[in-house]
Amino acid sequence: MKIVVIGGTGLIGSKLVNKLRQLGHEVVAASPSSGVNTITGEGLDEVLNNAQVVVDVSNSPSFEDKAVMAFFKTSTTNLLKAEKAAGVGHHVALSIVGVERPSNIGYFHAKEAQEKLIKESGIPYSILHSTQFFEFAGGIAKSGEVGNEVHVTTALFQPIASDDVVAALFDITIGAPLNATVEVAGPERLGMDEFVGMFLKETEDSRRLVPDKNAPYFGAVVNDQTLVPGENPRIGKIGFKDWLHAQHAIA
Repeated sequence: MKIVVIGGTGLIGSKLVNKLRQLGHEVVAASPSSGVNTITGEGLDEVLNNAQVVVDVSNSPSFEDKAVMAFFKTSTTNLLKAEKAAGVGHHVALSIVGVERPSNIGYFHAKEAQEKLIKESGIPYSILHSTQFFEFAGGIAKSGEVGNEVHVTTALFQPIASDDVVAALFDITIGAPLNATVEVAGPERLGMDEFVGMFLKETEDSRRLVPDKNAPYFGAVVNDQTLVPGENPRIGKIGFKDWLHAQHAIA
């Protein structure tokens, strides 16, 4: 089976490509560096020739509200048009838990717009909603930095290891289209401040953690419902402490 992974050189894409290739599939890691650009349309027709499945794990180079909306609308529109022409039978997309809930997070609105295009395309699809990745812990801490303090919301979230996201994407990719959205999350649900506190301690970071329910999450105030999955999500196997210890051992 020929599978094209859009964004196949990134964190999730590269791991998924390797996992699919180990099963013997013909897998193409598509990205601008390989001559495939979903914004301009360059290389799309060629790379999708004879493809049965397309997995979109691409991401916007800018998280500014207007820029990220323009990216996902343009990229997804061009990709779906090329898929229709090529006769692709399964479109798989990675999105985020909570995008359909009311929020003032511009990135979430852009992903929701992307999902709407997918659902209305007529192409059989599967959408995976994931919680935030463990790998974002450092970025979350950086975004809340005020001098030598790190201000982090106490809102609940349930982050996940990227390897567990890839495992879920793998199963969806080699399966039949779901024509539905499924969720995946990590095994632990705690306040975001607690997770960041564990990260700071494990990395021997001297900055002082300041839990604050009103602290913004990348510019937006969130609550206990914003970032957690609904009922019966797929649960990852890797705990945050185990992941942190593994990262520290590697480093």
